Amino acid sequence: MIRVLLVDDEPFIVQGLKVLIDWEAEGYEIVKTAANGMEALEYLKNNQVDLIIADIKMPVMSGMELLEILRRDKVSHADFIILSGFSDFSYAQQAIRFDCFDYILKPVVKEELIRVLHRLNYQRQGSKKQQLNKIKMEKAYLARNMISLIFGKYDQINLDYIREHMQWSEGISYVDIEIDNIELMEELMDEEKRNQQRELYRACLAFLKGDGDHCIFDVSSHEKSYNIGFIYCDYMAKNAGETQKAYLERFRKYLNDAMSLPVVMLVGKKVNDISKISNSYGAARILRSFQAFRKKQPIYYYEKEVQVNNNGIVLCKQYLDDLLFAVEQNERGRIEESVERLYEEMNHLRFAMDTVNLNINYLLFQLIHLASEQDGYVNQEEIMLYISENVFEGDMLRGGKEHLIRLSCEYAAYLEQLRKHVSKDILHEVEKDIRKNYAKNLSLREYSNKYYLNSAYLGQLFRKKYGMSFKDYLNNCRIEQAAVRLLRTDLKIYQIAEEVGYRDLDYFVNRFISVKGCTPSKFRRGGENRVK
Repeated sequence: MIRVLLVDDEPFIVQGLKVLIDWEAEGYEIVKTAANGMEALEYLKNNQVDLIIADIKMPVMSGMELLEILRRDKVSHADFIILSGFSDFSYAQQAIRFDCFDYILKPVVKEELIRVLHRLNYQRQGSKKQQLNKIKMEKAYLARNMISLIFGKYDQINLDYIREHMQWSEGISYVDIEIDNIELMEELMDEEKRNQQRELYRACLAFLKGDGDHCIFDVSSHEKSYNIGFIYCDYMAKNAGETQKAYLERFRKYLNDAMSLPVVMLVGKKVNDISKISNSYGAARILRSFQAFRKKQPIYYYEKEVQVNNNGIVLCKQYLDDLLFAVEQNERGRIEESVERLYEEMNHLRFAMDTVNLNINYLLFQLIHLASEQDGYVNQEEIMLYISENVFEGDMLRGGKEHLIRLSCEYAAYLEQLRKHVSKDILHEVEKDIRKNYAKNLSLREYSNKYYLNSAYLGQLFRKKYGMSFKDYLNNCRIEQAAVRLLRTDLKIYQIAEEVGYRDLDYFVNRFISVKGCTPSKFRRGGENRVK
């Protein structure tokens, strides 16, 4: 409701205005009446209204004097409408000069008052929309400046803007926030993943409240990544009377509950100034890589997970390179021999577990590089998932010789798979099967098991050939079959939905509109938007 203050020294005028129209029906509410400008001014010093309707001539203080004081002293920014029995245009000119919305002659005509109120309401809605657009643009500009700092590609203008428009303190970390459910995300279509990302972003804003500007929606927009970026500052935990660990755990639990899905946080190393946030972002990305090689946790901290020996990193590079060569050649005997020699050397040098881990991590990153060399399209993060899903099972600890031998042999076979390009024939078979069994509950994981191909890699190959995810391809196939039935049969729409594999009619209709641009009913009627 738009709050209204009526100001007139004639009580019958005030009462007449109250009953002249249905104020509530027009979206207005009379919250106060005053007998003169001075009485109105005193009220406005402690109360806010949206519209003031005042007589131009009153004792003590006139409506015109009230308007002048309000504008000059910025007591109220409410819209102002002058009521007057004087038709002299000089009054109107003076009112306009003080930003008066309108000037209505007495006696007030019902239709004229309603017309002015409608015009004011329309203008206020437009101003509100403009204000919302302005806020949205300011947030987007703030986010662009922040992303420049995160990527380390900024100038003094970017830095000054960020420092002026956001609250900062020492102890700053970049935090990567994402859904921690590989199987679920793999089965979702790109649009569904994007919707989940938006839900996660809204949940972050709901938790952060006044610190919402520290949350960035699309840091990794150039990648197939659906995570959220968060710039943590120590003042946040301090204001809550918590440690950083307690604050982030509470934040993560809130997101878990809001999403009804597990959420993981990757916390980059702390920096002492926002100008160095790119260092923390880089650390979070390294941590994301290490995540595949660590025991599963809800929150990973760079300082804890990536430990470097004070005397420097000691690598058994010769033995590691020998093992890498054996993996590349897919020679099991040589792989076993290389692993034996690697562990003999590490035992001889009496490596601490941290140093052993660093050597193994070096090996794992080189394995990823080998896969990239076999197929330039291979996404390194997908390969990390491959290692995590197919080699590191449950809580199995890394470091054992047998475990590393198995890892190396399986990965060698995987590389051999890439070299032989077995994917071409497999994709052809998968496509044929989809065309035949589209109504069934098909999944990428089932095909990967059937053809002995890693599901992550099969998903990459599918996107590379068809330009879309497996899920989107299956959905499009179902919609095309539904379109044929709509045109060639008299089956009801819910029956067609079930025949092509949809159990939820609303979901089917939404997917049909997404692909065909219209509802199934309109498509059947031969509407203008039927064919795409």
